[in-house]
Amino acid sequence: MEDDARPSLDDSVLPFQIESSGAMGRLVRMGPALTSILSQHNYPQPISELLGEALTLTAMLGAALKTDGKFILQTRSDGPVSFLVAQYNAPGSLRGYASFDPAAVEALGPDGLKRGSLLGKGHLAMTIDPGPDMERYQGVVPLEGGSLTAAADVYFRQSVQLPTFIKIAVARHYEAGRGDTPAGWSWRAGGLMVQKLSQEGGFESEQSSAGNGHTEDEDWTRAQLLAGTVEDHELVDPMLTPERLLYRLFHEETVRTFRKIPLAAFCQCSRERVEQMLGGFTPAEIADMAQDDGHIRVTCEFCNRRYDFEARDFIQDAPSP
Repeated sequence: MEDDARPSLDDSVLPFQIESSGAMGRLVRMGPALTSILSQHNYPQPISELLGEALTLTAMLGAALKTDGKFILQTRSDGPVSFLVAQYNAPGSLRGYASFDPAAVEALGPDGLKRGSLLGKGHLAMTIDPGPDMERYQGVVPLEGGSLTAAADVYFRQSVQLPTFIKIAVARHYEAGRGDTPAGWSWRAGGLMVQKLSQEGGFESEQSSAGNGHTEDEDWTRAQLLAGTVEDHELVDPMLTPERLLYRLFHEETVRTFRKIPLAAFCQCSRERVEQMLGGFTPAEIADMAQDDGHIRVTCEFCNRRYDFEARDFIQDAPSP
C-alpha cells in the first residue's frame, strides 16, 4: 500500500483500489469541517447525526468529480425532516442544512429515532453538475430502509447496476484542551465505500479473477466481506489513520491508494449576493418583507449568517410590477 508522506487524519477523501479483487473504493474522514457546518445550527443531536451522514455520503460520491463540478444530495419526505440538502463543490468544498419539525422529532422518542423514522416516506435525489456547457444528470430513488445509505444502495443496485458497499458512522467526540484550544465537544464522521469493477468496465489486473484463479463474483464477495468487518468506532477514531484502517481491512489483498482530496466547509452567501437578490423584488414585495422597524432581515439557511437591510434602500430602485 502506498501511504502519503504526511497522512492527514481529518477532512479528506482517500481513494483506493483493491488490485486483487477488482474493486475501487473511497474512505472519508471528517472532523473540523463537519464540526464547522453542524455548529452553525442549533440542531438536536439526531438531526446533526443525519446531516453528518448526508455530508459524508456527499463527499464520498462527489469526490469522483474530475472537474470543477458540483454534486448535490437532497431529500424530500413526509417525515419530521421534510427537507435535507448537502452540496459538494469540486475539489472538496462542503455545505448543507436540514429543515425539520422540532415537535415531530421530539414526539418520536428514543425508540422512534432508533428505528430511523426521521426521513419518513419520500425520495432521495442525487444531482451531478459537471460544469458549464455540460449536461446535468439527476438520479432519483425512493427513501427506503430509513437511512440515506439504504437509499443510496437502492440507487446503485437498480439505477446504475453497480454492486456497492457503503457504511457511514457519525459521532460526537470530546476533545481535551491543548494550548490555545479549549476542551469541548466536536463532531466526527467516517465513511467507507467499495464498488465492484468488472474487466468489461475497464478494470484489468494480473492479480484479479483470471490471475488469481477466482471468478469476478468470488473476488467481489471477498472484498465485500472484508469491508463489512469495519466497525463504527474505527471510522471515527481520531487516532487511526485512513491508511492504517485500510491495511487492517485489506492486508491480505493488494491495495493501492491515491492522492487524498482535502475537504473544507464553505458557504456562497455574502452581503453583496443577498443585496443583489433583494434588488430583484418589486416595491410591493419589498414592503411585504419589511418588519415593523422598516428592516429586512435575511438568514442564510446553510451557514445561519444573518444580514440586515433597510427596506427603503430597495424601494426606490426596485423594478416595477
